[in-house]
Amino acid sequence: MPRPAVNVAVRAARAAGQIILRYMNRIESLAIVEKQRMDFASEVDRAAEAEIIRELKRAFPGHAILAEESGAQGKGKHVWVIDPLDGTHNYLRGFPHFCVSIGMLENGEPMHGVVYDPLRDELFTASRGDGAYLNDRRIRTSARNDLEGALLTTGFPYRQRAHLDAQIEMTRALLGQAEDIRRTGSAALDLAYVANGRIDGYYEIGLKPWDMAAGCLLVREAGGRYCDFVGREGIPESGNLIAGGHKVVDSIIRTIAPQLTPALAR
Repeated sequence: MPRPAVNVAVRAARAAGQIILRYMNRIESLAIVEKQRMDFASEVDRAAEAEIIRELKRAFPGHAILAEESGAQGKGKHVWVIDPLDGTHNYLRGFPHFCVSIGMLENGEPMHGVVYDPLRDELFTASRGDGAYLNDRRIRTSARNDLEGALLTTGFPYRQRAHLDAQIEMTRALLGQAEDIRRTGSAALDLAYVANGRIDGYYEIGLKPWDMAAGCLLVREAGGRYCDFVGREGIPESGNLIAGGHKVVDSIIRTIAPQLTPALAR
């Protein structure tokens, strides 16, 4: 049975998903703000986030919040990390790949996670020690042993273009061994797909906590691993993340090592 915290997060994610779907038929009329260069937020992001926070605070008034749009609220060992619409750029263009991501950290460690794709009604959930699930069906990372034939996914973040040359060289090296690489525009959904074995491995530069918190737990509870670019375990403060099955992650670390700059290895 899902933990109570997951049930609350599921309710919040579904409520946010309804808001996201409701606005889809009038994307052209949405109020959009450019927070920084090529970093957009819409009234949908804000409305969905407000609904998530309302649900979480109703159930856990003493817990802290870290949300993409409204920032940090409160302090404590329990922190809910929220991305109300991961894949905003996709959503605003009508590209059908985005999700709601809600994770709960306890003393910095992910304990509960929900990633919800409202278009496909796919609900990914996990609690520490309980496994990972897609719509109540247990999921596992792929059993691939190396990069040969692997399908990977990544992103080229607009905030980290200073690392673009290094990332292109990493991608070139990985493509020399892997079957192919996708770039979908939603880190949280990418990580959920890794947990479900649809994707064998994932790597990206400069993610934020709300991009990773729920998805990383899904990967770990599905039998996989996540770390930074040199293999240090845990959610990386740098935001430079690798995730996948254990052997695929090891292969990615070895393959990109020659391309890492000192900044990316920190």
